[in-house]
Amino acid sequence: MANSLTPSELKTILHSKRANLYYLQYCRVLVNGGRVEYVTDEGKQSLYWNIPIANTTVVMLGTGTSITQAAMRELAKAGVLVGFCGGGGTPLYACNEVEVAVSWLTSQSEYRPTEYLQHWVSFWFDDVQRLAAALAFQRVRIQQIQKHWLGPTMQRETGFTIDENRLLQLLSNYEKRLVDCRSSSDLLAQEAVMTKALYKLAANASGYGEFTRAKRGGGVDVANRFLDHGNYLAYGLAAVATWVIGLPHGLAVLHGKTRRGGLVFDVADLIKDALILPQAFIAAMNGEDEQEFRQRCLNGFQKADALDLMIEALQNTAVQLSQVTQ
Repeated sequence: MANSLTPSELKTILHSKRANLYYLQYCRVLVNGGRVEYVTDEGKQSLYWNIPIANTTVVMLGTGTSITQAAMRELAKAGVLVGFCGGGGTPLYACNEVEVAVSWLTSQSEYRPTEYLQHWVSFWFDDVQRLAAALAFQRVRIQQIQKHWLGPTMQRETGFTIDENRLLQLLSNYEKRLVDCRSSSDLLAQEAVMTKALYKLAANASGYGEFTRAKRGGGVDVANRFLDHGNYLAYGLAAVATWVIGLPHGLAVLHGKTRRGGLVFDVADLIKDALILPQAFIAAMNGEDEQEFRQRCLNGFQKADALDLMIEALQNTAVQLSQVTQ
């Protein structure tokens, strides 16, 4: 076709600026007339819906989906990350390993940029510098929590009244304790204390009552289920951020040197507490369903430029610590 686009032309929209993240279920993804479309069946009719791949970051394939080889080829050309997941955009079972939870197909991974990978590995094997990267991530995390919990969007939520003084004191104390962390174990211990306190603050702010974070799924507890759901959306976004700049998911700075997908968890932590945590409690108190909560999360990601933030945090950390080790 004379008017067909080349792969390089399809990638002219930066991943951080692309508008679309699709979750599909009970449909087929195929190429029809040169376009990638998903097909749903309604009675005797097949309905075709276009996927604008040049402006899409992720396609998540849920329950009852299939995809053709031709469609995967076109998605790969456009640099779209494709993932298979469970119903509602989350795994069929709760799991900590992102490779088990979501099977990501990283198209054209051999041709990703190497600049930031080289920066990253220049410090990654040094325990001190790897801890410094983890601390840098935590400071970004603190800034995002303060920015979004006390921002105008959250202030408009009538069902969420945060104790500003308690939040600021909690974040200040956590930031001060970061200086005393001498290992990733120290940092994880401090992070666990801070996160537990944030759960309590959010539960009180929303009037949720007593809350305990479940380790393996929320069961009948709605807030726990929403937290799991939202966190997996954050993991998908973090997987995109690391993939776009060419960092393997195994080069974690906090979640263990040998943990599968550890860097995805590290990067997701930048925005999980800031954007997912309060919305989980608000949605639970509003009686929202999974789809409504998922839309809350996606709107929050877009308004906060979450993917931009993740990419910039990775790039800045890679460059700064690479310069320190030189």
